[in-house]
Amino acid sequence: MIKTLSITKTVHEWLFSVMPEGVATVVEWVLIAALYLAFFALAGLLLVWMERRIAAFFQLRLGPNRVGPAGLFQTIADALKLVTKELTGTARADKFLYNLAPYFVIVAALVSLSVLPFSASFQAFDINIGVFFIMAVSSIGVIGILLGGWASNNKYSLIGAMRSGLQTVSYELSVGLSILTIVLLAGSLQISEIVEAQRTGGWFILQGHIPAVIAFMIFMIAGTAETNRAPFDMVEAESELGAGFHTEYSGMKFAYFFLAEFINMFIIAAVAVTIFFGAYLSPFGITESLPWLGVVWFMLKVLVVIFLMMWFRWTFPRLRVDQLLTLEWKYLLPLNLMNIVLMAVIIWLNWTI
Repeated sequence: MIKTLSITKTVHEWLFSVMPEGVATVVEWVLIAALYLAFFALAGLLLVWMERRIAAFFQLRLGPNRVGPAGLFQTIADALKLVTKELTGTARADKFLYNLAPYFVIVAALVSLSVLPFSASFQAFDINIGVFFIMAVSSIGVIGILLGGWASNNKYSLIGAMRSGLQTVSYELSVGLSILTIVLLAGSLQISEIVEAQRTGGWFILQGHIPAVIAFMIFMIAGTAETNRAPFDMVEAESELGAGFHTEYSGMKFAYFFLAEFINMFIIAAVAVTIFFGAYLSPFGITESLPWLGVVWFMLKVLVVIFLMMWFRWTFPRLRVDQLLTLEWKYLLPLNLMNIVLMAVIIWLNWTI
């Protein structure tokens, strides 16, 4: 099922009026893919700039401020540098897997974007297992990290890749269980139904009382770990592993890994906003009268959550590997299991708002 805005409905009708049905469908797919690729690139550049400015704010310095207003074009300059940079690698690398790895990471992030509801009328792919689909597809990205680390034939890359696999498998449990807590409340895995359930009863962070708040906190901690960001960045611990799993990558291949990290952060924030804070729903109930306002509300909420994730990064020191696993297996996972039971009891007793 493809939901569209009025402008895309016009394009859809025009394509089918001037082309055979099969050709028009393929052209429509290409246009939608191009739109998401453009958003992917633009969002990545803006998030890199935002990260630098927020880091400077927390560290009481200026940050990028020379190229463009407030350094806005600095990331564009960096992107041009990466595009023109020579693609280097090691002679002993497994060439096929080494070149394939970045595409696993980038495609997993792109496909995950397709089911996010930017507004009531702008969601490329709405299926009845939308939440499960995001979890399944996003977990494919770690395959690219493992492939890149192993195929580079570099001990630091391999150690970084193995740490990433360990960390991702561990914290996926907490991400999944925290989402499952809200799925119990919503009664559906379909993203559009989860959002609509919040239209009448209010955001799930409020409907679900304390279990929903606990689920949100666990989701943010585990989601930050899933994206390999500080304080959970043992995968790229510069003092130990150089650049970690992408030590041997340069140019655009390095840029794919770098960009995917920021898009994955956007996806984590977007999922949090969708299942806890009503996605594109306005607190003032005016989204339906102004359809474009839904996109504005969605993006504002996502940016607030992204700011929270960046706040984590520039506040807490990096965890050791043993601390990282202890946090998940001894604290977050048992708390998550108890929280699901508590949510089930609240729903059974009909204590939700």
